Amino acid sequence: MKTKKISLILFCVSCLLLSCKKEQKQSEDSFNRKAMLENYAKNLIKPAFTELQNKLNTLKTASSDFIQNTNVTTLQNLQTAWEEAYTAFQYANAYNFGPAGEQGITKSLVEEVATFPASATKIENAIMNNNANFNDFNRDARGFLTVEYLIFDVNGNNNAVLTAFANTNRKNFLSGAVDNIQQRIDAVVNAWNGSYYNEFINAEGSSAGSSTALLYNEFVKSFESIKNYKLGIPLGKRPGQTTTEPTLVEAYYSGKSLKMLQNHLQSIENIWYGKDKNGNDGIGLYEYLESVEGGKQLIESTKTQWNAVKTVLNSIPSTPSVSTQIQNAPAPIENLHTEIQKHTRYFKSDMSSLLGIAITYSSGDGD
Repeated sequence: MKTKKISLILFCVSCLLLSCKKEQKQSEDSFNRKAMLENYAKNLIKPAFTELQNKLNTLKTASSDFIQNTNVTTLQNLQTAWEEAYTAFQYANAYNFGPAGEQGITKSLVEEVATFPASATKIENAIMNNNANFNDFNRDARGFLTVEYLIFDVNGNNNAVLTAFANTNRKNFLSGAVDNIQQRIDAVVNAWNGSYYNEFINAEGSSAGSSTALLYNEFVKSFESIKNYKLGIPLGKRPGQTTTEPTLVEAYYSGKSLKMLQNHLQSIENIWYGKDKNGNDGIGLYEYLESVEGGKQLIESTKTQWNAVKTVLNSIPSTPSVSTQIQNAPAPIENLHTEIQKHTRYFKSDMSSLLGIAITYSSGDGD
């Protein structure tokens, strides 16, 4: 009799678990992922790449003006155009799939145009030999951060930049570097304006390879890149590091690290909510979470920790540069890294579990 009771209890528990899973599955299936994907494609992704393309056109014009008339005014215009274009890139940083994903030996867009730190040695060797090859494996000798290295002096000495550009080879290299970024972005924009737009929206499942899975994975990967590369490496937090390395911050030469960090984090927040750059709210991962069991609780936990991240971010002084702060007064930057590390579980493991979307990339740090 005792055995029968135990069996009955186990049977009831099993039925309850199966019922819960079935209800959660039905809830997930009832969510309109296609509408969510359409919001992302129409209101976040395409506008981000279009704005980036427009800013690159301005950068191209400014670089051509500078090459033809190399003076302080054209250099300052070029520096402003670079800053605006690279700021725009922060809002396209997380969309490294489809036309911006890996294709053969070509890595994702973020690796091809935003690898940092730039290699001064490789860049200077290429200039010396007048050998501007932007399709090799030297991704640290092309892209936005290579252009930054060329047109900014870390001490703000524009005269030193102008003197260096007396070299025709340097002008040729700058022109080629800008053209290469523009070509890569144009290709992505053309694809989104073509057939990929509908392809993305119609792949509405949640399994690996679906648009939802691609978007979610790149969203988390982009967020983790802030923790691991924009903060972790300069702070000396990554495996194998024994000390801080302040010169390895993003945008070291221009001193615009904090601005890029702020905009990157804002873009991550926008993606989570499904908001466009102007704050118009559409269907996003937030609403997807609301549709599953336990989602609302995770949303509240996520909001709480995200507010902690933003509080620390807002406490970081605008001057001196992030690299100088890491060297002399690192506490605010350290605190930001800590709060982002705490937040990782909400965007990554917890969200992946509730939405049933597998993490398909490796971050290399166990979390």
